[in-house]
Order: sequence, then structure tokens, then C-alpha cells
Amino acid sequence: MFTKGKTPEPPAPPPQLAPKAPAPDMTPKRAPVARSGPSIISADVKITGKIVSQGEIDINGQIDGDVRASALTVGETGAVKGEVVAESVVVRGTVEGRIRARKVQLCTGAKVRGDIFHASLAIEPNAIFEGAVKHAQDPMVEQPATPTA
Repeated sequence: MFTKGKTPEPPAPPPQLAPKAPAPDMTPKRAPVARSGPSIISADVKITGKIVSQGEIDINGQIDGDVRASALTVGETGAVKGEVVAESVVVRGTVEGRIRARKVQLCTGAKVRGDIFHASLAIEPNAIFEGAVKHAQDPMVEQPATPTA
């Protein structure tokens, strides 16, 4: 147990590596937008008010108010009373109000009462459309009010 003689050498300390800290990046970073499925408004839902989404919305219920999204689908049982603004709009149900979108598709059975500002428009047979159509390079920007006589 106890010995006189040689004293054991203390163990060598482990080599310490200098931690490399990444260079601080001072630019603000946006949180990545998680790509998820569309927000679905079911047929038994009625919403009064404005809806805003950065993603896709699938409307099968009734909306009384403006809707803004990146992509919007109004299903066969869906109805919107208000302005619709989106990159892409597909209407199978009813829209009463102005539509502003780069790409607009009115499917068979769709009923639209209001003006459409678009870059691309497709109207399938048996779609009902009452209103004016205006081609615009950037239909997403607010259109100036037309002067009344």
C-alpha cells in the first residue's frame, strides 16, 4: 500500500482543444416557413371576418369577408363574399366579390359575381361568371379605384 521509493508520475492532463466558435453572423435570418398541407375550412363552418394566410387555404364553408393567401381553392360547397387575393385561385363554388390573382381558374359549376384582375385566366364550360375581366402584369397590387362619372 504505502511504498517508499518511486513516486508515481501524475497522469498527463488531456490535451485541450481550443473550441472553434463560428464567426458571428450579424444578418437577421428569417425562420423557414414550414410547408404544410392547406388550411381547410369545412362545409359546416361559417366565418365572418378577414382571413390572411401565407400558405394555402381550401374553403368548403362560408366566408363573409376578404381572403388573402398564397393559393386558394373554393370547393363545390364553398362560398366567399368579399375580395379574394392570392397567387393562384381555383373556384368550384361561389365567389361574390373581386378576385385578384396571377392565375385564376373557374371550374365547371363555379359561380362568380365580381371583377377579376389576373395574369392568366381559364374558364371551363358551365362556369357562371358575371363581371368584368382585366388583365394585369401584377394583379396582386391594389388596383386604383375607377373614377365615376
